[in-house]
Amino acid sequence: MKWRKLGRIFRAAGQRPWMQSHCSMPFSEPVEGNIVRIWFSPRDAGNRSHTAWLEIDLNAPADILRLAEKPVLAPGISGAFDHRGAAGSCMTRHDAERRLYYIGWSEDEIDPFHIAIGLAVSSDTGTTFTRHSTEAVLDRNANDPAMVSTPFVLRTAEIWRMWYLSVTDWPVSAKQPHYNIRQATSLDGIAWRTDPAPCIAFHHPTEIAIARPTVLEDGDIWRMWFCHRGSDYAYRIGYAESRDGLTWDRRDEHAGINVSDSGWDSEMTAYPHVFDHGRERYMLYAGNGFGREGMGLAILEQD
Repeated sequence: MKWRKLGRIFRAAGQRPWMQSHCSMPFSEPVEGNIVRIWFSPRDAGNRSHTAWLEIDLNAPADILRLAEKPVLAPGISGAFDHRGAAGSCMTRHDAERRLYYIGWSEDEIDPFHIAIGLAVSSDTGTTFTRHSTEAVLDRNANDPAMVSTPFVLRTAEIWRMWYLSVTDWPVSAKQPHYNIRQATSLDGIAWRTDPAPCIAFHHPTEIAIARPTVLEDGDIWRMWFCHRGSDYAYRIGYAESRDGLTWDRRDEHAGINVSDSGWDSEMTAYPHVFDHGRERYMLYAGNGFGREGMGLAILEQD
């Protein structure tokens, strides 16, 4: 597998009052022709995540056609699970609805931060979203005792499936928690049953974190892209394959994309989202500083 980078498409830098920095968690939605809407999560001056969008033509991805005037999802009410940020992670269709699964950030006197997974719903083709509930649809539980985040949700004919980040450990000496990828299932996309075993576990000697899965059911092969980092390296994009979407064979050597020699993505490639458009396959990803330096686009040249 080999990806050709098409360059940075956008960097949040004060274009809106709530868009002071970062382009985290990008994902796509088709509009018409070669025009796609890119959803992403910028931060305000208080470092709180919002969910917003822009539109591009895939033939000229660096030219922004439209940029949201206001976020579709902002931080929640004081004390809520998402009062410090609401970052979109993926979107699915359910009948006439668009379902936006997002990352809710909170903090209190005990926890420096806490993360859970929320759901917002749109009935007007994505113009506005309303929270399904003031509570998370997936939070800490018996299989995920600390935190959950970065969901990717896929609706199949039989069941709803989610792959997500699960915090496994938070060593006293570490500034950040350790986490891998787990999976859950649901009959309605709202109430989730989690699997106690990780589906993407630590692989590299110094690896401490695996995040933001994106999954495609590609014929008889399920493909997953994600990002991973270690105590001595920043996020890189990894890859895995499965025959059933349950048991995964990690093949990072086939990810086909790495950091650049210089520039906005020379230190980090993070939060991949892979999508098909026409006969082409594309990847969105965030660059240095967890998307502080912007987000970019790549196209698959060799499978």
